[in-house]
Amino acid sequence: MALAPASRDSAAHWAGTTLPRAPALIRFRWHYQDERIKYAGRGTVRIAPPDSLRFDYVGPLGLGSGAAVVIGDSVVWADPDKDFRSLVPAVPMLWAAFAMVRPPADGATVFGTQLVDSLRHTRRVVWRFAQPEDTLDYVVTHLDSAGHGGMLEAEWRRRGKMVARSWSRLDSLAHPASARSDFPEVSGGARFELTVVAFDTAQVFAPAVWRSRR
Repeated sequence: MALAPASRDSAAHWAGTTLPRAPALIRFRWHYQDERIKYAGRGTVRIAPPDSLRFDYVGPLGLGSGAAVVIGDSVVWADPDKDFRSLVPAVPMLWAAFAMVRPPADGATVFGTQLVDSLRHTRRVVWRFAQPEDTLDYVVTHLDSAGHGGMLEAEWRRRGKMVARSWSRLDSLAHPASARSDFPEVSGGARFELTVVAFDTAQVFAPAVWRSRR
């Protein structure tokens, strides 16, 4: 669709509204598969607004555990590194899977629009953050006039070719409820799915949470 040029500050402000207002802990069940393997397990994400995330996961029967800390779009550490990057091939999609959006990069060109469907009582907000090689598109569909419920869709293209796409369903409090991320170029096509089982904003994170497990 045609998108009009937009202010980077407006886009950054909008991205900030997708974050929890206080530190949050999210517990979830997950499933990963590609052409070679299928895994499932449970995990925990700790969010410290505006830019810090710790991702912990464990496989079936408590096997194959790992963790990582992400600040912004960068992986600070991951243990084991290979396992985390196999499970999460694209960091922007990790944020999007939990219904959160990173602000556009400093050099990104920003486009946006808003679409209202009065017959279906929905409102869609569309943003595009374009850089020379990477383009990130986000579409939020709101199901009521207060902006509650709906879905966040995200797509990442590199040099015009899709790297990843995700769909995150939101509950009535605009918290993530479930998500699916597809990575067409990973092992013949990979998929990561999650279902949120708890969203807790009463957590206090110890400083050690952000340090490596080793």
